[in-house]
Amino acid sequence: QVQLVESGGGSVQAGGSLRLSCAVSGFTYATYCMAWFRQAPVKEREGVASITSGGDTTLEDSVKGRFTISRDNAKNTLYLQMNSLKPEDTAMYYCARVQRRGAYYSDVLSPKTYNYWGQGTQVTVSS
Repeated sequence: QVQLVESGGGSVQAGGSLRLSCAVSGFTYATYCMAWFRQAPVKEREGVASITSGGDTTLEDSVKGRFTISRDNAKNTLYLQMNSLKPEDTAMYYCARVQRRGAYYSDVLSPKTYNYWGQGTQVTVSS
């Protein structure tokens, strides 16, 4: 079955860096659009970054210039490199997969576009 397992979260000071990983199994990873989302307490889940099977990326405005999404199809792993972290980046981070490969999705940062989710990894940034 489809499995997404995040790792790499932790606690850092503002200005620091973390790299999140999402190990996937149960499907042909290279052919699916993937994304990272985050959710802070009492806030809605928001899209952070997405990457298509062809490697095209989309970043949420607040993380542009600081975060990078990438994928290693040989290792079945999705990454999120986070630099210059800010306290407002504190959240649970989730990786996600779209429902169908090859389909066109108008909003790749909307949670409604994805139907497979990992369990999340916590990122805490202190000031």
